[in-house]
Amino acid sequence: MKQTAHPPDHRPVRTPAGAAGAVAPCPAGPRTRRRPVSQQWAAWAFLAPVTLYLVLFYAYPLYRNLDLSLRDYTVRSFVQGDAPFTGVENYAKVLHDPAFAPALLHTVVFTAVCLVFQYAIGLALAVFFHQNFRLSVTLRALFLVPWLLPLIVSASTWSWMLNSDSGIVNALLSAVGADPVNWLTSPSWSLTSVIIANIWIGVPFNLVVLHSGLQSIPAALYEAAALDGANAWHRFWRITFPLLRPVSAITLLLGLVYTLKVFDIIWIMTKGGPADASTTFATWSYRLGFGNLLPAFGPGAAVGNLLVVAALVFGLLYIRVQRKQALS
Repeated sequence: MKQTAHPPDHRPVRTPAGAAGAVAPCPAGPRTRRRPVSQQWAAWAFLAPVTLYLVLFYAYPLYRNLDLSLRDYTVRSFVQGDAPFTGVENYAKVLHDPAFAPALLHTVVFTAVCLVFQYAIGLALAVFFHQNFRLSVTLRALFLVPWLLPLIVSASTWSWMLNSDSGIVNALLSAVGADPVNWLTSPSWSLTSVIIANIWIGVPFNLVVLHSGLQSIPAALYEAAALDGANAWHRFWRITFPLLRPVSAITLLLGLVYTLKVFDIIWIMTKGGPADASTTFATWSYRLGFGNLLPAFGPGAAVGNLLVVAALVFGLLYIRVQRKQALS
């Protein structure tokens, strides 16, 4: 005969002493084990190099730069460390300097124009190479050459190409009957020259990042749009551009931070001249701190901190926009 299985008895168990209603306590569940001390020390050991690196190469330089901007440093006090505290006097001196307004204008124009053209050209090239034709890999590798070269090599090459007397650009202009241009020595053209060079250097970065973003877009979306009769422009505007928005945001942010601090290209090509026509905050900060016989460490550090604040503001704006997009 089959034995009928009875469900387990869940009634409370009374104590032997006969105390009515007394219920035996339930056995406690498994306690959460603490991480062994050895694992905690191992975690701290892995974090120590990163923490040390951030403190030595980020936190301490930022602190020193802030300290420089709040004190009246001279060469003697810079060595001995007894510079008097002046508060925001260096910032006031920078803001009232006649060179502040032109440097600010050049920084804004240089950054905005470079960002727009680098992104537009990089996006056009990324869409072009996304077609995967026969020589796409080879040509894409060749476009990476400006990004791989040292900046001093790229800037020196552009200085030679744009030379007023022996540059290849003026030689081409003369060949087509146009007048030569003083690219590096004319106040009207010096800023344009460094902008052209920086765009050429920054396009490969935009190409690589945007091309990687295009790889993540499903091909089925383009096939469905083509079946619905959408042309190439509609597919780009309705599919490619919206889905590339997160990648575009980080590309523009990184390009903004990089372009704000561009120094070596401008300094090698024009040194901020002539007549401060291509001076930006980066070159002005260097000139104040190291370009004179009597360096002004405090004002130079103040200009550098203005660049840091500008980059930080745009970084925080980017984080806020990303959070809004994630919540929506």
